[in-house]
Amino acid sequence: MSDPSAIAFLLEASALASPSVRSTPGALSISSTNASMSDSSGANSVSSSPVIASMSELSAMTSLAPSKASSTTARETLDFEIVVAHYNEDLAWLKPVIGHCKVYSKGGPKHTPELCFEVEALENIGREGHTYLHHIVNYYESLKDVTLFTQGRVDDHIQLTALEMKEKALEIKPGRVTTFPHRAMELFNLWDGIPWEKYPCWAKWSSPEGIFKGKKAPKTPAQYFGDFFDNFGHDGPPMSIGFQPGAIFAVRRETIHQHPKETYQQRLEDLFLGDMESVDPETGHYLERFWPAMFRNEEYCCWDASEISDAELNDQGQLAKGKWHETPQGVEVDVGFTNTT
Repeated sequence: MSDPSAIAFLLEASALASPSVRSTPGALSISSTNASMSDSSGANSVSSSPVIASMSELSAMTSLAPSKASSTTARETLDFEIVVAHYNEDLAWLKPVIGHCKVYSKGGPKHTPELCFEVEALENIGREGHTYLHHIVNYYESLKDVTLFTQGRVDDHIQLTALEMKEKALEIKPGRVTTFPHRAMELFNLWDGIPWEKYPCWAKWSSPEGIFKGKKAPKTPAQYFGDFFDNFGHDGPPMSIGFQPGAIFAVRRETIHQHPKETYQQRLEDLFLGDMESVDPETGHYLERFWPAMFRNEEYCCWDASEISDAELNDQGQLAKGKWHETPQGVEVDVGFTNTT
């Protein structure tokens, strides 16, 4: 995995050396998968930047120092919280940021985390999506400036410490979504329903016959997308949306507040309560794919082929909208996808 700080340096240098290259310093996106709760199809983002070729360009970089110092000061004034969806994972990795952690544990008394964590017990339903929506609905009026939503284990996919994740989360701008880890997005376009039998790489979620093991959703992803977002003014769902498996991301309070509390309450009820109150409802897999589009539809919804670009980086440090990896059918292991331009 590329070093995010090195990538950020190269992107800054690129922007100074060539006005035609689009880059925003300090806005890298990182995202992840929790193998115990989510399907995984790894994809690594590869980017290139012009090398600084003269002392004048190096000198120009010194003008960035005051703004970086100011940015650091601004980050230090932000209230920050880590919402943890826990079952039985070892949370020792979170101890360096323990003062920021709000743990929701669904493992019962047998798997209760250490008492040093602030823990709220929840019924074991709805995967991480239920946990995240529960927090948003119950703390809507008192959300922190920045919230990092994460599953209980990340070390099998994210090569960052908890402190490094915190620093990346605090770099986020209003209206953005920071996903973990820094890599290309995954593509979702299975709007008529996920044909589990065609994707053996997702076999842990389905029977040998390819039937989803958990509670089947009564609606298609397209129907939920229309119900929740009214297709953002379009006649139907997008051609595709970008997402990160695992649903580990950070957002600012005002980004969550772009939707009223009642909207999140509706999603909680429709996706995870009533008939869908289950340990592993299929709706949880749908919401996993909807999170970035929910907060930033103009970035993560691709409505037609003209919007696909493979040459530019967006201000999250990812390849531009539409250039996402599509999980192949019929293979046992999806080894992911490396984007090249």
